[in-house]
Amino acid sequence: MKLDVCKKIIAEWLEEQVLPAAIRREAEPVDLENLSEILAIVGPRRSGKTFFMYQLIRDLWDRSAKKEEVLFVDFDDYRLENFKAEDVEAILVAFHQLTGGYPRFIFFDEVQRLPGWSRVLRTLHNQRRYRIVISGSNAGLLSREISSELRGRWRDHLLLPFSFREYLRFKNISYSEKIFLTPARGTILQAFDTYLTDGGFPEVLKKESRAEKRQLFQSYYKTIFYRDILERYNIKAKYILEAVMTYCLNIHGDLFSVSAFEKYLKGQDLPGSKKTISNYIRYLEEAFFILAYEKFSYSPRKRVMNPEKVYLLDNGFSFLATDFSENKGKWLENIVAIELFRRQEETYYYKNRQECDFIVKRGTKPAMAIQVCWEMTPKNQERECRGLVEAKESLKIREGIMLTYGEEREVEFRGHSIPLLPVWKWLLAKRKGEDL
Repeated sequence: MKLDVCKKIIAEWLEEQVLPAAIRREAEPVDLENLSEILAIVGPRRSGKTFFMYQLIRDLWDRSAKKEEVLFVDFDDYRLENFKAEDVEAILVAFHQLTGGYPRFIFFDEVQRLPGWSRVLRTLHNQRRYRIVISGSNAGLLSREISSELRGRWRDHLLLPFSFREYLRFKNISYSEKIFLTPARGTILQAFDTYLTDGGFPEVLKKESRAEKRQLFQSYYKTIFYRDILERYNIKAKYILEAVMTYCLNIHGDLFSVSAFEKYLKGQDLPGSKKTISNYIRYLEEAFFILAYEKFSYSPRKRVMNPEKVYLLDNGFSFLATDFSENKGKWLENIVAIELFRRQEETYYYKNRQECDFIVKRGTKPAMAIQVCWEMTPKNQERECRGLVEAKESLKIREGIMLTYGEEREVEFRGHSIPLLPVWKWLLAKRKGEDL
C-alpha cells in the first residue's frame, strides 16, 4: 500500500509538477553538485522555503541535471501522514521503479513531520550517493536539535519572510544610492510604510484588503498554535498557551517577565507555573512566532534571571493584536529585531540606569549598540542618547547608531558623535562584496 502511495506521489512530481515562477531569494550561492553536507533550509511556515527549494531545483535543471535525477517529497502531504523512518525505503524503491535509477539530488520538504527523520538523513548521507536538501519549520533545526541529531553532517540557511530588499523586488521597485537623493525615493518610503505594518509573508503581500490579510495571519496563527506546538509537544493546558501568545501579540518590543505573567494568570483565575510559562515561550520561539532577546551580561546566570525582550517574527502578526493602539515606534523596533535575526547576529538588550534596544555581540565581545526611535525630538533626545551612550561606555563599544523612521544626520551628546539613519536605508545598505 505504501509503495503504491509513493509511486503516485513520485509520478506526480516527475510528470505533472511545473515549478512556479517566484521572486529569487537572497542567499549565498549553493553548489549542489559538490554539496558534501546536508543543506537545511529553516524558517517559519509560509515564508517561501518550498519556493526556495524550487529555485535550487530550477538552477540544477538549467545547468545540467535531468528531471529523473531529482526527487522532491513534501512530508506535509496528507498521504504521508502515517509514514515512519523505515518507510522512506519505499520512496526510493518507487523512484527506482519509475526512473530506472536512484536520484542524485534529494529534496525533503518539512522533514520534521517524518518521525525519526534524523536517522533517515544520517543513513542516506552515509551512503554518499545523494546530495541532500531539507527544509523545516522549527527553529531547533538551526542549532541544538539538528547539530546533535546529525553530528556535523549539515549546514543551515535561515529563510524568513521577505526582507525589505526582497519586498521591493516583489513590488518591482528598483532602487540605488542616486534614487535615495531624489524625490523618487518617495516610492520607496511608501513601500516601507506598507512593509512596516504588513510584514513580509509572500502570500499576504498578494492580498489587497486588510480583512484578507488578517484572515491569512489568523490561519498562520492557528497552524502554529495547533500543529506546531499543541500537537508537537502534546500540550494539554492550551488556554495558557493561548494567553501567552495573545500577551506576546500585545506587548511585542517590551519585556516579558515570567513572574509577572504568572501573577497575571492568577488574577484571571488561571493556573500556570513559571516552568510551564518558560517552556511555552521556548516553544513559540521554536515555532518561529516570536524572537526573545536576553539582557546583556557576561554571566549566563544573570541573563537567565532577567526578563527577555519579546518581538514578533513578522510585523504582520500585529494584525491579530487585541491592543488596537498604534505604536509606530514599536513596529520600527520590531523590524530591526527581525533583521538582526535574519543576519544571524548574536543580539541582546541593555538595561542598567538607562536602556538601549540592541547590543550586537561578535566573537567574545559586544561590538555594536543600536537604539531605535520613531523620530528624534527635543523632548526625547536626552533619553534616547543617554541609553545609547551608557551602553557604549559601560560595555566599551566603539560603534553605536540611532535608527529612526526618516532622519539622517549626526548629533553630539556628551562627547559622542551619534549617527542617525532611517531604518529603511539601513535595511537597504550595501553590504560587503555586493552592488546596491
